[in-house]
Amino acid sequence: MLSHRTTIHLPSIGSLLRNAGRPLLESTLIPLALFWVLFTRVGFDAGLIAALSWSGLAIGRRLVLRRPVPAILVISTLLLLARTLVGLFTGSAFLYFLQPTVQNFVFAAALLVTLGLDRPLLAKLADDFCAFPASLTGHPQMKRFFKRVSLLWATVFIVNGVTTLVVLATQTVGNYLMVSTAGSYSVVALGIVASLVWFRRCMAGQGIHLRMGARPA
Repeated sequence: MLSHRTTIHLPSIGSLLRNAGRPLLESTLIPLALFWVLFTRVGFDAGLIAALSWSGLAIGRRLVLRRPVPAILVISTLLLLARTLVGLFTGSAFLYFLQPTVQNFVFAAALLVTLGLDRPLLAKLADDFCAFPASLTGHPQMKRFFKRVSLLWATVFIVNGVTTLVVLATQTVGNYLMVSTAGSYSVVALGIVASLVWFRRCMAGQGIHLRMGARPA
């Protein structure tokens, strides 16, 4: 257990951004970019296959190199597989993009359902971005924080879902990709900032000081 006035050393800001940015880039931004390029130059089916192929290669590369596969990459690839099958069988761009919109509500529900667990889903996903020390992970205040911040992120996903649904119903594919991507990441960025501020205050209230960067010699 941690005592009062304890200092916990976490990775530097740069390291956290790299750890968070890499899975995001692999699981979302690159597949989206590949889809758009192939969609505009070749066709709808080519865009679907290109996006899914990238995600499959990202997982396959890690398995071959015996590196851990981030949970967010596995989840996003499985969801992308389902979306691709629907897109290929129906030929409908609306149904293809409707699924990630619905997934916002599914994620929100998953966060709320796992609130009763000792470690809710959000805490497990956080492990992909920052490896917290065991002494901090098992701290009661840390567990309470993840349960409470899960409510914040459930709200973020619901707002994203409603916004993208409205845009999808009223805009072209190109406008949808541009507006929904910019809007979604803006909301997510605000959620991240709010979570970090909340996290530091929760820990400070327990006498736990978080120091970013390497532990001094």
